[in-house]
Amino acid sequence: MLCFIMASSNTTHTRKTKPSLYWTCQLLGWSLVSIYWAYTVYTRDNYGVFYTFINYVLDIAIGICLTHGYRRFALHRHWNALPLKKLLYRVVPSILVLAVLYVLLNNIKWYVYWTAIAGEVEDFGQALVYWDPILLTGLRLMSIWILAYHLYHYYQKEVATAQENAQLSILTKQIQLDNLSAQLNPHFLFNSLNSIKSLIEENPSKARRAIDLLSDLLRSSLYETNTDLITIKDELALVSDYIELEKLRFEERLSLDITLDHSLELIKIPTLSIQLLVENAIKHGIDKSVKGGIVRLDISKQDDTLVISVQNPGKLTASNTKGVGLKNLKERLDLQYKTAATCTLRARDAHTVEAQLILPLNTHEDI
Repeated sequence: MLCFIMASSNTTHTRKTKPSLYWTCQLLGWSLVSIYWAYTVYTRDNYGVFYTFINYVLDIAIGICLTHGYRRFALHRHWNALPLKKLLYRVVPSILVLAVLYVLLNNIKWYVYWTAIAGEVEDFGQALVYWDPILLTGLRLMSIWILAYHLYHYYQKEVATAQENAQLSILTKQIQLDNLSAQLNPHFLFNSLNSIKSLIEENPSKARRAIDLLSDLLRSSLYETNTDLITIKDELALVSDYIELEKLRFEERLSLDITLDHSLELIKIPTLSIQLLVENAIKHGIDKSVKGGIVRLDISKQDDTLVISVQNPGKLTASNTKGVGLKNLKERLDLQYKTAATCTLRARDAHTVEAQLILPLNTHEDI
């Protein structure tokens, strides 16, 4: 009887794709269970070969009808998705109901045989309420079937959840590594070190400040990526250090204009997300312009969403949209917020590119 469990799926989809295996296992399981009763009626009640076979087939049919009916009902009610405690409240009464039905069907089968075939006079009422030992047999069989059925599906659900969590963990770690690689841009390091080198003799105090800034940025790249979320206030502190360090190279060609609703400072966002957008704005906008320009950062609230906008001078090209950093950020948003967050890059006008990050607004520190 337990063989059918391995064929059954906790979704209707599997039942449709592999019905033959399910029915094969149902038949095999109940055929094995019904052999005992066939042997009993043949040796004890002298049913004969033909009627023993008929009784055997009916026993199989009763078992399959009751359990398959329960399976359909449980799938329709989505019982396999319930936690164990709630499921238990439904399973126990179901076992009792199925056991009583098992008794009634077997008693009707018994009554028909002894009155219509054997020719004996039997009282239908007494035959119908006869329960010993059929009720105990029904309780035992239905308990084994139902418990095995739900335990199998519970095990399958746990395995699927574990696999999903493992995949999510691997993807998260991969995104962290990719993000770290993007942050430790060799060109950025090369340019920063060259700038620091030129300052050592010209302005030692400014060179020391630059080393401190570079150290803080590298530290954030190495350790902050292990934290999924960071407050806007802390993120902007990192952005400020990054801009100050980049100004060593761009000097007056680079400036940052921040518009911030200060009531949003403690809102948590994906770590290094604003810094990534600002970095892209400098790389694809300021760096490609002889005159440089202003990177405009606007952080505001719109209804129940947090809107982060980064604008820079330049034109939208294929290289702007295919960067590793943006791809990683979008994957992180999918993991953290599912479909509730978006990251878009568009041409605001002929000379301005805008990167916009929209997140669900939540002031809770743990989001």
